[in-house]
Parts: sequence; structure tokens; C-alpha cells
Amino acid sequence: MSGVAHIAMEDEETEKNASSQRKLGNGHNQESALQLFVNAKKKINDIFRNIGEYVKESDSFVEESANVVKGFRDKITGITEVLARDHMKVVFFGRTSNGKSTVINAMLRDKILPSGIGHTTHCFIQVEGSDSKEAFLLTDDTDKPKSITDIKHLASALSSVRLSENSLIRILWPKDRCRLLREDVVLLDSPGIDVTPDLDSWIDNHCLDADVFVLVANAESTLMQTEKKFFHKVSSRLSCPNIFILQNRWDVSEMEEDIDQVKQQHLEGNTNFLSNELKVTDKKSAKDRVFFVSAREALATRVNSDKGLATPDRVLLPGFQARLFEFSNFEKEFEQCISHSAVQTKFEQHTKRAKEINSSLRKVMEEAYTKSLTQQDEQIQVRREKSSRLQQLDRQLDTLTSDMKVKIKIMVEDVERKVSVALNDEIRRLALLVEEYERPFHPDTVTLNVYKKELHSHVEESLGRNLQVRCSSVVVQAVEATQTEMTERLSTILPEDLKPELFNLLPKRDFEIAYRLDCRNLCAGFKEDIEFRFSLSPTALLQKFLGRSSKIKIGSVSSLRDFFLDNFHFKFLQSLASNSDNEMLVTVLTTFASLTSRSTLGAAVVVGLVARAAGWRVIIVTGAMYGGLYAYERLTWTTKARERAFKQQYVEYASSKLRLIIDLTSSNCSHQVQQELTSTFARLCHQADKTKKQLEEEVKEVDRGLSLLKELSSRAKTLR
Repeated sequence: MSGVAHIAMEDEETEKNASSQRKLGNGHNQESALQLFVNAKKKINDIFRNIGEYVKESDSFVEESANVVKGFRDKITGITEVLARDHMKVVFFGRTSNGKSTVINAMLRDKILPSGIGHTTHCFIQVEGSDSKEAFLLTDDTDKPKSITDIKHLASALSSVRLSENSLIRILWPKDRCRLLREDVVLLDSPGIDVTPDLDSWIDNHCLDADVFVLVANAESTLMQTEKKFFHKVSSRLSCPNIFILQNRWDVSEMEEDIDQVKQQHLEGNTNFLSNELKVTDKKSAKDRVFFVSAREALATRVNSDKGLATPDRVLLPGFQARLFEFSNFEKEFEQCISHSAVQTKFEQHTKRAKEINSSLRKVMEEAYTKSLTQQDEQIQVRREKSSRLQQLDRQLDTLTSDMKVKIKIMVEDVERKVSVALNDEIRRLALLVEEYERPFHPDTVTLNVYKKELHSHVEESLGRNLQVRCSSVVVQAVEATQTEMTERLSTILPEDLKPELFNLLPKRDFEIAYRLDCRNLCAGFKEDIEFRFSLSPTALLQKFLGRSSKIKIGSVSSLRDFFLDNFHFKFLQSLASNSDNEMLVTVLTTFASLTSRSTLGAAVVVGLVARAAGWRVIIVTGAMYGGLYAYERLTWTTKARERAFKQQYVEYASSKLRLIIDLTSSNCSHQVQQELTSTFARLCHQADKTKKQLEEEVKEVDRGLSLLKELSSRAKTLR
């Protein structure tokens, strides 16, 4: 009985809407102006649909009044069919060649009606929306559709096959090609009001159901008596019609020197006509019903804009932006006015009829009073049971969610710790992994690049494989155990018939951790140094003596001398000077530094002094030993030695880089575990949410039933 529960509220809302819709102020509603009519139409259809449901549901309570209820249903069906045909209608009037057809085309953003120089509309043309994909015509004399191209012959005053002045041509234009037509707006073009004296028949046949009238005037002249006479007749036949005045062809008037005075004259004359003569609005509001536009410019601009083309300059006269803006303002005011007016004229009587039917149904439902009380007690008990079950389910789900969050957090931290420890261990064993790589080594650049590329892959695969052996199996077992625990705990708080479905929600695939070490990019900056370096060369000795931080490159005697003066002289001699036994050596070395600082000849003198002091035999023996050691190291610097040096350098470089991503890798692995467990728990909770929503819907359904029963009881008690 869900339909009955809304009837009282619908009555009140309908009454408020009816009163508010009679106020046709100039302020813009927050919703789209034309949407007001569409929404009101939808609203009143919903009201009658609810009443129809109300009547249908009443059959189960009042079987003896079935004929009465059936009568209500027939009335509601008839009103619903009428509502489906209701639309917003606007009629355009004015003297011949004032641009009525051009105004309509500009509003529809398409050249639907024939217009322009040499064309005069001879009969009424109504443009309305159609669900068809193709446009077609309908005339009064036949229901057979005609081609849209026939409009030029049937409606033109110059055509020999034109229809009579009071005839109506209906243009059914596809709704998907025009916004106004989609919003249930019907636009009616008319012949010039100066071509016939029979204006009364026009009003009777075409204007009594109009929501808005638009007087299209020529801005090059003031309002004529013919135009005023027609709208006086309209005002006498209709109560307070909604009238807009368009001063068309204002682009021509813009050429006048006294344009402001001309505009003020038109504005005062038009507002006096609306407020003082017709008395359809006050003077202040009348100013909002007069607009100075150029329909020709608006049509050309909109048609070209919709096609993505620029409007030629020759079409637009100076000041066209203001006229286009004025035309848009007219449309906004027009849409708001027609929407409010149509809601009032089309739906007010239907709303009153709905209230009458609803009142009659209240009398019928009085007979269901006793039965509703009994059902009300039953529904209250059912609601208590379902609400209790829902609250219990909420508490259990909250507890389970909290426990699972804590468990997932602990597991994530444990996985991060395990991966970090394992990766540290593997980095310490990196030399063994690199030593296992046995591809033939060659110092050639191309071969060496391939060697490094495959070494990257070997290290990455080996590290990943070792991490999987040490971590993956333990982590996967823990993840699966946690997923099973989630499912089992959740199954205890859900109905028994959902248990098989819960276990089917567990992932069918085996969870795997991707370590993503990417050694190729990580070690892309590795540069090997496998050139021969003599261990007792001056450079090597100085580096060992001064420490690894003092890396030098000695390419000549002068560079060696400069380095010696900059580093060795001030450090080594200072340490020797502290011992009195070394005074002689300090003197010699100082002399050496002094001489070598002047020239290469000084260096030769120093060598001679040393040879004289130590003897040439010592120098020769020492030189022979030095040369022999050099020859030994040079001969033993084979490809194998280079490979060992290369691997040692690679291990040092890769270890330093891998240590930088330990935290990132362990965090990434823990995130994968967290994501797996969280997604599994989310799928399981989704099933629980479905059960919860089902219970909530059942409670709401019971509430709706209770509300309906209470409403029935209250109404029946009041009417008894």
C-alpha cells in the first residue's frame, strides 16, 4: 500500500505549487525555466500514478466497493491521457513582414519556417516536437503526412495552392534537433494581423489555449492601431494574458543619430500599452516585457555557430553584441513566464480533480479501519524484530572490521620487516650471486655491454628467486589463512544460505608478491674500470699514502711535481721535521722540492745527488726489482683478472644501490599484501552490506506499511 502513504503530502505540495505558480515575478528560478513545466507535468503525473496505486490497493480492503473504486480508476486513466497531451503554447502576432517567422527560427536555432524577402505567411503554422527522426507536415484536411518542403507552397501568400487564412499547418520537427521542442513548447506563427478583419475567429480557434503572446513589432515605426486592437480583443477574451513585445529590426534603427531618444520613445509607448491600456501588468514589470532585437542577426549567428562557422561581417551591423544579448534576455524571461503560466492553466483543474478523487477515496477507506488496526499491530512486531536484527548485524560488522584492520596492520608490518631482513641478507651475499654468473668475459665495449645487461638480469632473477624462497611461501600462507578467517567470521553473522556464496568470493588465483628490483635501471650508471694499474706506481703509492679520497691523475712529470708540492711537501715533511734524526732527510727533500719547482734540470740534479749518496748499484738493483715487479703484474693482468676486477666493482656498486631501495621494496611488498587482504575483505563486506541493505529495505517497507496503516486509521477515525 505504498501509494496511499504519499497522498496527503502530495495534496499539500500541489496546493503550495498552485499558489506559487500564480506569481509570475521576473526573478529567475534556480531550476531551468522551461524545466518548471516539465517537472510540474512529471509531478502531477506522479500524483495521479500514486492515486491510481492507492485505488488499486484499496481493492484488497473494500471488496464490496469495487465498482466505486473502478470508477475512480477510469477517471484517473482519462486525466492521465489528457496530461500526456498538454504542452506550453506561445503565439506570435504582428503586422505583415515584421519578422515573426524569423523570430521563431532564431528561437529554434534553425531555418524551419520560410522567411526572408519576398515571403509572407498566409496561414497559421504550428511547430511542435516529434519523436520521429524526420520532419513532416500535417494539415487540417488530411491526416496523411506531407513533405516539409511543401510548406513554401501551402503557407506562402504568393502561392496559388495556399491554404485559407484561418487554416493550420502543423510542422512536426524531431525533438532531438531542438531544445525548446524537447521541453514541450509549441510555437504558433500567424499571418499578419493587418490582412483580415476576422480577428475574433483567430482568437477562438488558436489563442484560447495559449500561454504567452509575442507581439513582433517593427522598430522603424511605433505600435499601430491594428496591433493594439488585436491585443485588446485578446485581453477581453482571456484573463490577464502574458504578452511580450519585440521591437524587431533594431539593427536598422541603430543607424539613427538620436537612437537613445527613439528607444526611450518605444519603451514608454510599449509599457503604457501593456500597463495602462491592456492592464495586464504593472509599469515596472512591463519594462521587462519589451525587448529591442534583431531576429535576422540572431538567426544568422546561431545557425553559423551550431555549424561551427563564423558569421560574415556583412550580416552583422555595429552593436550586434548588445542585440544578441537582448534576444537571449527575451528568451530567458519568455521561458520563465510561459513555464509558470502553463503550469497554472494546464494543471490547476486536474489538481482540484485529484483532490476530489482523493477525498472520495478517504470515505471508501473508512471501511478498512478495523482491518488496518490489526495489521498495524502485526507490522509493529515485525519491525521490532527486523530492527533488532539490523542493529545486531551493525555491531557485529563494526567489531569484525575493527579486528581485521588490526590484523592486517600487524601482518603488513611483519611482511615489511621480513622482506627488509631478507633483502639485506641477499645484498651481503651478492658477491656469491655475481660469482655464479659464468658468461665468457671480454673487455671489448660491445661484448661488455651485453655482458653487463645479462648480469643485471641474472642478479635480478637470482635476488627475486631467493626472496621468493625466503618470504613468499610464508607470506602467502599467512594471507590465505587471514582470508579464510575473514570468511569464517563473517559467515557466523550472516544467514546460513549465504555461506557457500561467501567462500566463492575468495580469490581463485594464487597470490604472489612482485618484488620489482629492476637491477637494469638501478645499475644503469655503473662504469667499470678494468684498465691496468701498477700497484707501485707513483700515483698508486701517493693514493695509498694520502688515502683513497685523494684521487689523482698524473699524466706527466710536471703534473706529478705539482701534486707532490701541493700535497706531499707540506704533509710528509712536517711529520719528518718533528724528529731530529730526520733533519738531513728533510734538508734533502726540501732541496728536491726547491729544485723541481724551478725546472726539470733541477730534478736531474736531485737524482744525481741521491745516486751519489746511495750509490748507483743500489739504484740499479732497486730499478731492476721495480721493473720485474711491474712486468709480473702486467703479465698477470689477464682477461680473467679483468673479470674479477669487474665483478668486484659491480658488487660494490650494486650493493650500494640495492641498499637504497630496501625500504622502498619492503614497503611495496607490504602494500601488495595490504591491498590483497583489503580487497578480499571489501568483497566479503559487500555481501554483508547487501544483507544489511536488504534488512534496511525490509524495515523501510514495514515503515511504509505502518505509515499507510496509521494514515488509514487516522483518516477513518476522523471521518467516522
